[in-house]
Amino acid sequence: MSDFNAQVIADFKQHGGQPGGHFKDSPVLLLHSIGAKSGQERLQPLMYLRQEASGPWYVFASYGGAPKNPAWFHNLVAHPEIEIEVGDGTDIERIPVRARVVEGDERTTVYAEQARRFPQFADYQKKTTREIIPVVELSRR
Repeated sequence: MSDFNAQVIADFKQHGGQPGGHFKDSPVLLLHSIGAKSGQERLQPLMYLRQEASGPWYVFASYGGAPKNPAWFHNLVAHPEIEIEVGDGTDIERIPVRARVVEGDERTTVYAEQARRFPQFADYQKKTTREIIPVVELSRR
């Protein structure tokens, strides 16, 4: 895990799921995935979109616009039943979820909303050589 991610995770836990710094005022969750090859648990802080309080969480395999998908995306495809942590600034809840790759018009709509709220996501799509940046829906199980 990178030092940057370790710091975000520590900040997330210290502030009840509301990290500061680079992610101040951004929705962040902690993704507990299982390595596609290793089978080991991995922990990744990710920005998310949630359009309704009882709806799913959406995460974006933007990887900062890099030409390949991040490892966590491959982990979710291989092992879709995982857990996330989300917080309200006071409490952090660990939630079992099922991952589903969103495609077609649904993917386009969700990604466009994330890019509207956080313009850097539009920049990531322009920067990457990938045809699209994958969107993953995380639904309670």
